[in-house]
Amino acid sequence: MNVISFLLSPPSGLSLTMIIIVSFVLGLLHGATPDEHTWPITFSYAIGSYSTKKGMKAGFLFSLGFTLQRALLTTLGYLGLAYFYMKYNLDGPVYIIVGFVMAIAGSYILKGRYLHLPIDVALGSKLHHTSEAKRIPLHEAHEKEVPLKMTIVHGLIAGFGFGAYATVLTFILAPQVPSVYFAPLPGLMFGLGTMTMQVLFGAAFASLLRLKKLTEDKIKVIARRSAGRTLYYGGLAFMIIGLIVILIPPVDSFAISTGVPIPNLDALDIGLILVLIVVGVIGIWGLLKSYREVVREAIANGDISATTTQR
Repeated sequence: MNVISFLLSPPSGLSLTMIIIVSFVLGLLHGATPDEHTWPITFSYAIGSYSTKKGMKAGFLFSLGFTLQRALLTTLGYLGLAYFYMKYNLDGPVYIIVGFVMAIAGSYILKGRYLHLPIDVALGSKLHHTSEAKRIPLHEAHEKEVPLKMTIVHGLIAGFGFGAYATVLTFILAPQVPSVYFAPLPGLMFGLGTMTMQVLFGAAFASLLRLKKLTEDKIKVIARRSAGRTLYYGGLAFMIIGLIVILIPPVDSFAISTGVPIPNLDALDIGLILVLIVVGVIGIWGLLKSYREVVREAIANGDISATTTQR
């Protein structure tokens, strides 16, 4: 039997050891493929962390929340309580909630630069400008660190998204474990597999900013602005797509086959489109825009010469 076919359609009667192995490998595949519930969030926070170590931490913390939710999900699957996923399409609501939390985190990092709503006050941003005569925008005077702990919240929420991998875990593997005490194991191992890949990707994303020879302080500013923009505008994209899915359900079924027999790579669908929009368009745009801003400011202040940035 083909390995991929075996992983995606495991037979009944598997031993607990085999269930654990299959769950972990599925997690590795899930973390390595462009999933809309993992890549955009890991990319945003990893870029904002600007260091390999913190990028790995971003991937770890996100996957920690995701793992806890997946352990709960497979327990529900064992108990036969997860069939509401088969009856109701939760993609739209999950997209909206994930997007809302992303936008909140983005506005927090940018210190009210984009959101002029009461939520700014809740996050501690009572003013939009300093009291200095030059009226320096507050986000420039007191830029916020990227709140890595928020990734755990994102992971918990994103875990409610349901796709091919979750279907295998919940309805094929979870019911085969010996008792309810072992029910969280498939979800736990799946989460750990996802975590392994997300930690690696987090490190890779965070290292992107090291490609340019800038000082630590400038890289830090670029990182924060990039993360803020990606989270904020990416969050808006998630909410818009979520609203469209709720209002026009057939949109969620849109898919153009790619011929690749691996979930998240097998079709150009709404999930992959979200990844491309948030990471490929908004993320790269935010990174380039932030880089150019910082370089312009550095040149204007005489910190670096124009020729330095062209090397």
